[in-house]
Amino acid sequence: MSKPLDRLTLLESFVRISDRGSISAAARDLGLSQASASRQLKELETRLGTRLIRRTTHSLALTQSGQALLRDARELLAGWENLQERHSEGDQAVRGPLKVVAPVALGQLQLADIALDFQILYPQVSLTWELEDQPIRFAEVGCDCWIKVGPVLDDSLIVRKLGRVERMLVASPGLIGERSFAKPDEVAGLPFAALTAFEGARIPLTSSRGRRHELKPRVAIATNNIFALQRAALKGAGVAVLPRWFVQKDLDEGRLLDLLPKWRAARLTINAAFLPARRQPQRLSLFLAALARGVESIAGIE
Repeated sequence: MSKPLDRLTLLESFVRISDRGSISAAARDLGLSQASASRQLKELETRLGTRLIRRTTHSLALTQSGQALLRDARELLAGWENLQERHSEGDQAVRGPLKVVAPVALGQLQLADIALDFQILYPQVSLTWELEDQPIRFAEVGCDCWIKVGPVLDDSLIVRKLGRVERMLVASPGLIGERSFAKPDEVAGLPFAALTAFEGARIPLTSSRGRRHELKPRVAIATNNIFALQRAALKGAGVAVLPRWFVQKDLDEGRLLDLLPKWRAARLTINAAFLPARRQPQRLSLFLAALARGVESIAGIE
């Protein structure tokens, strides 16, 4: 084994240990014994002359030097993978790990099939599909693509818009009875259930004619989980702002009603974020293209 490859192997082990937060878990991923993975980490620290990871009885933590190395190591490994792709032929070039972080509901109910179809099409791609609604630190998580609903507040990333989510006020028939509503002020007295990541005591609405209104409802229930919000709406605990793609079946079957058909809540943008590179790995470029095509076909996303 050549020395350059030895160095890449040491960096790969370090990155995997950092991602997994465990030497034993990283060793399993890499097909090594725990002792071998520990030796590789120690050898890398010796070559660099610095401590990269602090070990305690129950956890590992990157030192300041380890944090600085982690991003450089990812870029170097990505560069090596690009070189391999450039000198391979045909579909054999589409291989390697692909880690994607997606929002919980959209990732579970809509985007998972896009990702799975992609992996089946390119079986040499090793897909990691993680669901997370909270903001992530891209370099620390070690993902290739972050799919996020709403703005990506990280200037170090390239952000690609995938679509906009139509959102509406919905309520159960049990909550509103036989009443119908035409204007936002008419629903202000109803209890509301709010998704804390996007709504609170103020809900901007826009009419089909472009008129704007800021609704200031009484929030009876607040949650950070869209599934809990849907349950609250279905049980009649409150009016909720929910995306059409998520509640279309409930609307079709009459469990929820479009409370203000001529008014919509602010649309949210679905973004895909990834690190800049002189040349993206082929598997990432192909996945982003598949993702864009798949999102276009989801009802309620424009």
